[in-house]
Amino acid sequence: MKRILMLMGMCALLCHTSCTSSQGEEKKEHETTFLVSSPVKMDTTITKDYVSQVNSIRHIELRAQERGYLQKIFVDEGQFVKKGQLLFQIMPNLYQAELQKAQAEANFAKIEYQNTKSLADRNIVAPTELAMAKAKLDKAKADVSLANVHLQFTEIRAPFDGIIDRFHVRLGSLVDEGELLTELSDNSKMWVYYNVPEAEYLDYQTNEKKDNSVKVNLLMANNQLFKHTGVVETIEANFNNETGNIAFRATFPNPDGLLRHGETGNIRMSIPLTNALLIPQKATFEVLDKKYVYVVDKNNVLRSREISIAAEIPHIYVVQKGLAENDKILLEGLRLVREKEKIQYKFLEPTAVLSDLDLYAE
Repeated sequence: MKRILMLMGMCALLCHTSCTSSQGEEKKEHETTFLVSSPVKMDTTITKDYVSQVNSIRHIELRAQERGYLQKIFVDEGQFVKKGQLLFQIMPNLYQAELQKAQAEANFAKIEYQNTKSLADRNIVAPTELAMAKAKLDKAKADVSLANVHLQFTEIRAPFDGIIDRFHVRLGSLVDEGELLTELSDNSKMWVYYNVPEAEYLDYQTNEKKDNSVKVNLLMANNQLFKHTGVVETIEANFNNETGNIAFRATFPNPDGLLRHGETGNIRMSIPLTNALLIPQKATFEVLDKKYVYVVDKNNVLRSREISIAAEIPHIYVVQKGLAENDKILLEGLRLVREKEKIQYKFLEPTAVLSDLDLYAE
């Protein structure tokens, strides 16, 4: 009886050992089967950010046109003003006196001309004397107009609707002709300038030459997108020889006045790519700031290969060089393999791989 029990125990032990061994081999085989796919060539669009500078569509300096004491300031810094609104008054006494003097001389010249004309009509004086009296009257009228202009220059008015900037002078200051008083900004629309490298400019011109209404977005300094879309309206004439860039200008509506002159941000621009070669980011690894992938050769042997990245999309790289469309690349387990190792793999369709973005989430 004991012998039978011993035989039964040995059989059970052998059976358990065999099952365990079989399960281990299956697990090992499963762990060493890697996922492999190929690059995909397709048209796509990437989003790129460019550092930008925000400018008012009109931003001017307001300067004194006459010398004198600043007698009145009718507005405050940061105030919105309307076209023609009186902003500053320079003491006008001197210019008022000059205008009165010019008007008096003009009246005297007019009387002298009328008397000379009466004598000339009776042939008492020569026509040349009448002409001289007429010229004197015309000069006096011109002096009146000039004095009136000088008087008007003592009033500084807004040339357009806008926002007043900080004052550079204070009430009672003696200002010289041409001295800066403040700035005025028309923020109804904003011009946003950003620099584009030469290669991207050429791609832009090639792809967008038939469409002059390319739309862009503005990422503001608080990392929020400006709610209004801008339109690229112009490109500067020349490249910067030092940077190799050329300036683009996008116009944004600013009905709420949120944007101000001098702000910074980032223009977010969509760039179309034709026949771009795409691979998952997770299929790459870095060595000394260079990117590599494992390529599976015809003998199922892994070969590391350096690649160049042209652009980056969430979870996806656009490959500039280093891979071909028919290459097979290792998708997962990059840290579990080594150079020239032979592997077993399962091939996944490239389009299915790229469509399943969760596969590449960190």
